[in-house]
Amino acid sequence: MIDLPRSARLAAWGTAALRGEVPVAVAARAVQRDDEPHEVAGDAPATDLVELLAGWRTAGHRGLRLVLPVPGDVSGLPGPAAFNVEALDVGEAVTTDDEDAAGARWGAWPEVTEFGSALEPGALVTWHATPVRRPAAPPSTTLRDAERQLQTALSRALAELQRLDVARWREDAADRIAAVRSGALPRDAVPASTPPRAQQVLATAVRLRGVVALATEDDGAVVTGHEARARTGALRDVEVVARHAVVAAVNAVLEPVRP
Repeated sequence: MIDLPRSARLAAWGTAALRGEVPVAVAARAVQRDDEPHEVAGDAPATDLVELLAGWRTAGHRGLRLVLPVPGDVSGLPGPAAFNVEALDVGEAVTTDDEDAAGARWGAWPEVTEFGSALEPGALVTWHATPVRRPAAPPSTTLRDAERQLQTALSRALAELQRLDVARWREDAADRIAAVRSGALPRDAVPASTPPRAQQVLATAVRLRGVVALATEDDGAVVTGHEARARTGALRDVEVVARHAVVAAVNAVLEPVRP
């Protein structure tokens, strides 16, 4: 099964809760899934997700924005530096899309400790919430851009996966390949209020990230160093498209409506 990063679920469901479209408790459960109940640390007056979202809603926040930073691409990170470093280290975070009545903006990044086995996995998650600054500029990729770029990138990535013949080299990859080919997100991946167009882009983008993850785990049929470098470069470009598309799709509900 393919799925969204926890910060993507928090941004999508958190925005719905802040806007009163779903109860806060429902949003928290959708973010937590099978994890242990998520805790909250840092500067926010909250100990769990329900308290965090309820506090932000009471303060007047009406949306959460997803950030998926990587080295060399930190668009959307607002500062201060301490928050940016932690968000970059885990590769994901959320920020409030607006200021509250006191002029404050907030950000949160997840600290995840996994336990259990492949058959019975578990996770302890703590969201570190802290005041942040206003981002210098929003990410440049729009939902329309993402939609246009994704189909070409997905075809390219699936062709690369087939060429590498990962399933032949690793028997454990067969089920995961089937999952990314089917492209089905869990039903509660995002709330029903997410625009259908954004849901479609999101499903394609997450599939694409799954393909890239599989293809980069194993050299498969690659023989020479030149082939390996070419494959790495091609997949890196595809991953950038997919990552930007996930951000654009989750944040689409916050953007101005365009014809």
